[in-house]
Amino acid sequence: MSDRRPSAHRRGPSRRTVAKAAALGVAGVLAGARVASAADVTVSRLGPRTYDLGVPSAALGRTAPVRIILPTSYADRPGRTWPVLYLLHGAHDDYTSWTRETDIEAFTANRDLIVAMPDGGPTAIPTRWRTGLDYETFQLQEVPAVLSAGYRASGVRAVAGVSTGGYGAMAHAARHPGMFVAAASYSGIPDTTATRMPTIIEAIVARENLNPLSLWGDPTSDSATWQDYNPMARANALRGTALYVSVGSGSLSTPVAFIVAIALLISGGVDAVLPGALESLVAPSTQSFVAELGRLGVPVTQHLYRGGGHQWSDWKREFVTSWPVLAAALGVPA
Repeated sequence: MSDRRPSAHRRGPSRRTVAKAAALGVAGVLAGARVASAADVTVSRLGPRTYDLGVPSAALGRTAPVRIILPTSYADRPGRTWPVLYLLHGAHDDYTSWTRETDIEAFTANRDLIVAMPDGGPTAIPTRWRTGLDYETFQLQEVPAVLSAGYRASGVRAVAGVSTGGYGAMAHAARHPGMFVAAASYSGIPDTTATRMPTIIEAIVARENLNPLSLWGDPTSDSATWQDYNPMARANALRGTALYVSVGSGSLSTPVAFIVAIALLISGGVDAVLPGALESLVAPSTQSFVAELGRLGVPVTQHLYRGGGHQWSDWKREFVTSWPVLAAALGVPA
């Protein structure tokens, strides 16, 4: 998406509006939210409904970006609040990916909801890192507080993500039952301890020149921490949340996919990784997650399809397929 900014639109929320709302007590909007009482949220207008926010984050120790898309009738209906759909990006990408790779702006026109796309860091694993970075708090406390105070966001929320963002969607919903009415994962990692998954997760972290142990520690000696942040280990907590999960089988056998993907990730050639190879590699994570939901009797809408790749062409289709699940839970037109 182009970064060209159209002329100012007098009806949109201003920098003053958001900063004032934050200064008046954003910290109290959500219980326990770690938000500075005088946060100076910056606002850049990108289009009639689309804004980039700069949110000062105590959890991250920096100002972090969030892209939002407001409802078409936002300015005309000042007395109402709006449900929020959180869209999480994948590894080695950023918060702009959903507007860059999809038609989410046009898709959500006249659908009466706010879309929020928060920063998930270079790995897009939105968790509490051992280094002290806390993307979980940023995405689940600080961002919702700003949206509630400055943009009339309601407490009705759904979350969806691609790849490691799909991990985030299921982890957020499982670790915080009741916060989201729906969660969707497209080619995600909802079982972080599935066969070979710890190695691929460590490779994703290393690809960003970070110490793999800075995430959750060693998968063996710190297995309790790995399980604490593993959505599958908390699958029973997803009962009552509308769920959609999908993944393809990819194009290679798992051992071959593992060798190809790991070699390219470690060498820094992630962009050259065959989408089909990566999809073959992450598929077992979703498959085991679905099996566990079935064992527990937790309802889920699943689409485990043949072929496919770890790529936006598949994820765009899956988002549209999942929309009735998300829309029904959010109470917006399907």
